[in-house]
Amino acid sequence: MQTILCFGDSNTHGTNPDGWSRFDRHTRWPGVMRDALGKGYWVIEEGCGGRTTVHEDPTESHGSGSKNGAAYLRPCLHSHKPLDLVIILLGTNDLKAKFSVSAEDIARGAGALVDIVLRSDAGPDGQPPKVLLIAPPPVASLASTPFAEMLEGAEEKSKRFGKHYAAVASERSVAFLDAGTVMRSSPTEGVHWEASEHGKLGQAVAERARELLG
Repeated sequence: MQTILCFGDSNTHGTNPDGWSRFDRHTRWPGVMRDALGKGYWVIEEGCGGRTTVHEDPTESHGSGSKNGAAYLRPCLHSHKPLDLVIILLGTNDLKAKFSVSAEDIARGAGALVDIVLRSDAGPDGQPPKVLLIAPPPVASLASTPFAEMLEGAEEKSKRFGKHYAAVASERSVAFLDAGTVMRSSPTEGVHWEASEHGKLGQAVAERARELLG
């Protein structure tokens, strides 16, 4: 049985852009991937709304560190090991104006998460798991949405995710997927994804997982 950890934010959790309820387990992308892979694979969903790569967000986590991906990833790896593959899909929340970071710095934050995995003993036989780094898709237009001020400037920054995340993955010799090449963010509110787009990403990630794990 090959074990895969999906580590992400509200889009990995499966937030529906229409009303912000949660998509069912067969609709959100990790579930689509699980169904596509079939027997022989176990998929663990670790998606948390508001999660960043490396930043503490005191206005959302009240100082608990629960939104800081780097702080949570270490115990998460320990809890679920042995893991054959860790999939990291974070960075959209780093676009919040309060953090004032560039697209390149956000990709570097994702790279810090990759480093945590590669330096861990969370894989089979105490070795590091394999890693698939996914660049989030660009956010759609935020005009007249609840995120317009919170994510001011995010539309242009997020268009550069693919380039910078690819460089980070290449530097560390880990697998890479640019989500923006296979799906798009919802035109309704700009940040979360429609069910159809979860399906596209889930299928694409399943294909990469098969290539990586055999």
